[in-house]
Amino acid sequence: MPWSLILAWLVHLYTALGVVVAFIAVLRIELGDFRSAFFLMALAVALDATDGTLARAARVKEVIPWFDGDALDGIVDYFNYVIVPALFLFRANLLPPHDALWLTMLPLLASAYGFCQKNAKTADNFFLGFPSYWNIVAFYLYVLKTPLWLNAFLIIALSALVFVPMKYIYPSRSPHFRIQTNVLGALWAIIILYVMYTLPDPPSGLVFASLIFPAYYTALSLWLDYRRLSQSPSRG
Repeated sequence: MPWSLILAWLVHLYTALGVVVAFIAVLRIELGDFRSAFFLMALAVALDATDGTLARAARVKEVIPWFDGDALDGIVDYFNYVIVPALFLFRANLLPPHDALWLTMLPLLASAYGFCQKNAKTADNFFLGFPSYWNIVAFYLYVLKTPLWLNAFLIIALSALVFVPMKYIYPSRSPHFRIQTNVLGALWAIIILYVMYTLPDPPSGLVFASLIFPAYYTALSLWLDYRRLSQSPSRG
């Protein structure tokens, strides 16, 4: 068997390991081990952030053209970015008790729609609609200990934003400010890992400082989308 074929299958196996990580995260959530669950969610993000580079290096689409790596990636991402954090929101009691079930259904349904959009990742390398960062949402709702009513409002609002055709930065492929975004993202990831390590009582100052990057990401996405809309030809 050619080495190129072996390497290509190993890359697909690397991607598929994400569902194993997600399943273990589910088990830890069911046991109430939320700290371990967060570390597993972080591991899933690391796998997702690196498998594309490996796939391009191994030329998987050329070597195994009959295998749909994008479909595999979508399955893994839906499990890790939607199902696992949705279960976390429910089991960690982050939502109003009488409304928790239907509120948890909103990310599941909205993101199922979002993941199946053919232009969910646009040709110019943006995400279209809120890109289902439910793992980050679950993390901040947990560490900030925000009121349950506010959590409910955020879940409803972010689920609705999946359907709003606004463009959000795709950090690893963004045509704008990619280096700055990735450097800030790496620093943010280090802070988040330390905050996870200090759970269940993380330093509040560091938690609030870590919000700078999500605020930067959101503001830059809004600005770039506003600039795009303002520069597009007017209709009618």
